[in-house]
Amino acid sequence: MNTVVRLAVAVGRFVYGYIFGDDWLVAVVMIVALVATGLLLSVHVNAWWLVPVLAVAMTGVSLWRRRAAIARTA
Repeated sequence: MNTVVRLAVAVGRFVYGYIFGDDWLVAVVMIVALVATGLLLSVHVNAWWLVPVLAVAMTGVSLWRRRAAIARTA
């Protein structure tokens, strides 16, 4: 395989694992939050607070889901 192709595949796997590897739901919600913030800012709505609030909320959701998954296996 060509070195450039191998490098591109490795970078793609890294990015996928970094963004979606831990909890795909958190990644999707944060992408939606960034898009929503951008759209709100484009219509002059001050929405800087949306991403931090959802980041904190999704951290809690992720921890709760992980705890529930561990409890099911125990």
